[in-house]
Amino acid sequence: MEKITYTIKDRDGVHARPAGAILKAISGYDSKITLIYKDKQVDLKGGIFALLGLGIRYQDEIYVHVEGEDEKEAAIAVRRALEEYL
Repeated sequence: MEKITYTIKDRDGVHARPAGAILKAISGYDSKITLIYKDKQVDLKGGIFALLGLGIRYQDEIYVHVEGEDEKEAAIAVRRALEEYL
């Protein structure tokens, strides 16, 4: 399992444009990708509304767990997408 900790740098927090871009970036991976925020968890492949529903804001810390056959590559894609869009 690969684990990522990330602090949101976008002043608008997680909103539709970056959420969609992140989901697109991870769509080709088979690994299970779970985002954890406060006491909630969502499967990032579950759709944009699950991610937006968390209400993640600027400076919030999130955790992402990636598990599966291509977890290393998927984790790199997740980190790259977070850094680029959030």
